[in-house]
Amino acid sequence: MATKDAVDLDLEKAERAASPTRFPSSTLPRSRDKKPTTKGDHPEAVERPTTATSASSSDASSVVRQEIGDNAMERAKTEKDVPLDGGLEHAETAMGRIHTAKSQHSGTVGAGLKSRLSRRSTRPLPEFGGGKAYPPPLPSREEYVVEFDGENDPLHPQNWSLKKKILLGAILGYFTLCAAFGSSIFSAATRVVSGVFGVSTEVGTLGVSLYVLGFATGPILWAPFSELYGRRLPLVLASFGFSIFQIAVAVGKDLQTVLICRFWGGFFGACPLTVVAAVFSDMFNNRTRGIAITVFSMAVFTGPLLAPFVGGFITMSHLGWRWTEYIVAMMGFLAFGLILIFLEESYPPVVLVSKAEELRRRTKNWGIHAKQEEIEVDLRELLEKNFTRPLRMLFTEPIVLLISIYMSFIYGLLYLMLTAYPIVFQQIHGMNLGVGGLPFFGMIFGELLAGLFIVIRQPGYQRKLAANNNMPVPEWRLPEVIIGGIAFSGGLFWFGWTGYKESIHWIVPTLSGLLTGFGIMSIFLQSLNYLVDAYLMFAASAIAANTFLRSLCGAGFPLFATYMFNGMGVQWASTLLGCVAAVLVPVPVWFYLKGSKIREKSSYAPTFPPKPTRNDEEDV
Repeated sequence: MATKDAVDLDLEKAERAASPTRFPSSTLPRSRDKKPTTKGDHPEAVERPTTATSASSSDASSVVRQEIGDNAMERAKTEKDVPLDGGLEHAETAMGRIHTAKSQHSGTVGAGLKSRLSRRSTRPLPEFGGGKAYPPPLPSREEYVVEFDGENDPLHPQNWSLKKKILLGAILGYFTLCAAFGSSIFSAATRVVSGVFGVSTEVGTLGVSLYVLGFATGPILWAPFSELYGRRLPLVLASFGFSIFQIAVAVGKDLQTVLICRFWGGFFGACPLTVVAAVFSDMFNNRTRGIAITVFSMAVFTGPLLAPFVGGFITMSHLGWRWTEYIVAMMGFLAFGLILIFLEESYPPVVLVSKAEELRRRTKNWGIHAKQEEIEVDLRELLEKNFTRPLRMLFTEPIVLLISIYMSFIYGLLYLMLTAYPIVFQQIHGMNLGVGGLPFFGMIFGELLAGLFIVIRQPGYQRKLAANNNMPVPEWRLPEVIIGGIAFSGGLFWFGWTGYKESIHWIVPTLSGLLTGFGIMSIFLQSLNYLVDAYLMFAASAIAANTFLRSLCGAGFPLFATYMFNGMGVQWASTLLGCVAAVLVPVPVWFYLKGSKIREKSSYAPTFPPKPTRNDEEDV
């Protein structure tokens, strides 16, 4: 097995420096006794697996790890050990901040300073300049690293007021909705656009497919950007770029301009899908983060289903198809203004960078710095953690492969429905573009029911977590996936055999959306949570592999949907899709029963020994 490299060690130190519980407030004087921090110092410590180059996450900042610094320097203890029975909310569990979508971005930060210097080690050092000799090194570089001032430090985003968190959450949720809304509003204008530019409907559908393809490629930039420079800057840039490219589509004079700008609109629109969940994990603690991420996911999936009827009415009106993009641009510029004015930086390592900058200016001590400032971009590391490892995990990890196939199928069908619904409700039932988009509300209500179902089950999950000494079991996420898979398959059969002829009232296939929407949300959300829980430090690579495969399906499925439904008929095309969905239902069942044994054989999925209970500790 490979050992941890210099990059992982540097990133681990940056994570620890960002923890609000690192230096808890204490009335006792700080000790200067140097003592190595090891796993034995904290009963809840979890050793970081060293199966390969580990992907770090600031969510794991509460995990107590062994201190290993450059030149074997160990940080001196400067505070009392955090009491396990005490009231530190941030230190409830050693795995405190790992269970969040933020780990999607982990491992994309780039190399540390050490790896950058190693490539230049053969070059002679330049002269210091001005006839000066090189000054002596700082006596102890660790003493110049800024920290949070205890768990109640107001600088830490988790200590912001609830009112502020709700305001920022609403703004970011709105921007996410805009990006998802923009992905499908173009579908209502596909036939009109095809007629205007004299191409087939399939070519016109590329306007949707290329946008979704932008969703697949965007995280390659936005994920490492958000880890290096914080959350605010990429969100500001992306909201502005997203809005500009919507206008570019609206004023495009030829088809190639429209399609290229649609892709770039999706590329910039991928930023909120990538970064907003990370902001939520920065702001919300373990008790409330699950609900916040669920609400965020509901915005992601309801957006594509809200847009078709809006786009249909706009396209039918005197405004024309170009106003479908102008409307999205206006929504985007509103999001840009709100983010520019109200959003503050929430990524803890970058918050510490700002704190260090202020201290340097006010004290004139230029050695003061944050750990994040020691990290530099390294192209090789970025390629490794964004391409090589995700692809390797996709083809060597059964959990990643099968869950990704399942989620890709679900995600592809979400966008395939943008073609299937118009065939049923506009061609068969004779509805117009606007009214023909209203049946999507069946799926929207189904997704809302799924979100409510997951939220209702959260207290039960928290009780099991507490009973297991706050050590999560990934397979606890799968019951909702199994239930959602059965509902999704049944909804497809229902839709096909009630929507293929006009004599069956339109409300019947509309109501099938309750099952399909319920299935989409419950499968997708809990499957992502399962990957995060199962792979922890490698969750970034697992999610990257999943995102790559499902975005390809989301882009490709709409291209053959028309041929499939017209050639096979609505009933048989839906039957085929329903059978595939039914075949995939056993996948989460298998993982629910055998997942722990599969993870034991994995090179990437960490397994942890049972944490001793309080009675066990007393016996010792």
